[in-house]
Amino acid sequence: LLPATETGEITLIGATTENPYFEVNAALISRTTQWRVHPLDDDALLTLVKRGLASRGAAATPEALQHIVASADGDGRAALTTLDVALALAGSTPGPVEIGVDHVVAARDGRVHHQSADSHYDQVSAFIKSVRGSDPDAALFWLICLLEAGESARFIARRLVILASEDVGLADPTGLLLAESAARAVEFVGLPEARLTLAHATVALSLMAKSNSITTALTRASEAVRAGASSTVPAHLRDAHYASASKIGHGVNYLYPHEFDNSWVQQQYLPDVAVGTPYYESRDSGREAHLAEQWRQRTHLPGENPAPVE
Repeated sequence: LLPATETGEITLIGATTENPYFEVNAALISRTTQWRVHPLDDDALLTLVKRGLASRGAAATPEALQHIVASADGDGRAALTTLDVALALAGSTPGPVEIGVDHVVAARDGRVHHQSADSHYDQVSAFIKSVRGSDPDAALFWLICLLEAGESARFIARRLVILASEDVGLADPTGLLLAESAARAVEFVGLPEARLTLAHATVALSLMAKSNSITTALTRASEAVRAGASSTVPAHLRDAHYASASKIGHGVNYLYPHEFDNSWVQQQYLPDVAVGTPYYESRDSGREAHLAEQWRQRTHLPGENPAPVE
């Protein structure tokens, strides 16, 4: 395919549920443009379900449509599958086929959102804020409310992974490992057993120390780059692994940290225009305080740079 793709004889279009950088030939990847396909939003799902109804000559109540969309979690195929089963159930009774909420509930084996869209998102917000606020009882309560209403276990697991970096952060770096492991376990085990895994992760993250230093640092660095801060790499940091790189100054005067005490040496890593602008500021919370103090001790060397270790 490579020659024909390069010359434009063919337009190659593909799709995969796997990571293309692992599963697709590297030479082909370098000659293509990749787009990530995101979950469908509620409006798109509603359009899809209405098309399905029209193709079957059937109807559905507004409440039934809302429940199908809410239970699909952005997955068009899941929405159509629910619709198919609900249609089959509704068609088992005499008269015109119209899907009601009871048909959707039966099609989803009871796993639907019983609350309105507003209360659903309010409960999600309360769940996240309870974990952030280190209240395990409240966090567990809102978790059960969401699960009983039919919330997707995958959605909750994703929110916990995000929270582990956003709100726990460096105060306890194991939080992200725990949340990511829980997300994998949810995929492997599935409901109803995955409720135990989600409860485990929810309570553990609630009990952990909290720090948003990563969130703050990310925001500051993003704002600097988007504001036009130069991304020109200093010459001594540029790639020097190819022939003649040193002749144009690439890699010259770079100091290899492992050749110095504590594997640290003072040198500039930021572009000139960004020097002196701190993005990360440590918080004296949980393990971050210890990590930050270790970093300060390791990098606080008086006077000139030490001589390289023999």
